[in-house]
Amino acid sequence: MIKVNVLSEENSWSKKIKKKELFFNKICNKFPKKYRFINKKIYLTLLLSNNKTIKTLNKKFRNKDKHTDVLSFPFNKKQKKLKENYLGDIIISFNYMNKPKNLDNYEFKIKTIKIFIHGFLHLLGHDHQKSKEYKQMLNEEKKIFRSIEKTSILN
Repeated sequence: MIKVNVLSEENSWSKKIKKKELFFNKICNKFPKKYRFINKKIYLTLLLSNNKTIKTLNKKFRNKDKHTDVLSFPFNKKQKKLKENYLGDIIISFNYMNKPKNLDNYEFKIKTIKIFIHGFLHLLGHDHQKSKEYKQMLNEEKKIFRSIEKTSILN
C-alpha cells in the first residue's frame, strides 16, 4: 500500500483540490496491481508548490535554471525488497498545472494526476532520456491513468 504525505506551500492548490492528501492517496489506491505494492508499506512525499520554488530546486539539484512541471527525487533505488520503503519526493508546480488559466477543476485534476503519475514512475527508476525509454514510460503512464480515469476520483 502506498501512503502519500502531502505538503502544500502554494495556497492556490486548495482552490482546485480540496482534500489534497485524500485525493492523492485515492489515486494511488486505484493504480494497477503491480504499482500498489500490496502487503508492503510504501511512502512518498508530495510537495504542491509553485514555479519559484521548483525553479530553485531545479537549479540546486539538476543545475537547470528554469521552472518545470514536476521534479522527482528518488530516495534509494535499491530498497525494493524491504517490507517498508520510502520512495522519495515529488514536487509539482501549480503554475504549470493551471495553464491555461481557464482550466476548470476537472481538467486541472486530470492534468495533475497525469503529472503525479509521471513523477511516481521517476521514483521507481523510469526515465525518458532515450526514445525507447520515453515510449516505455509513456505506455506505463497511460496504463496507470486508465485505471484511475474510470473512477469517481475526478468528481
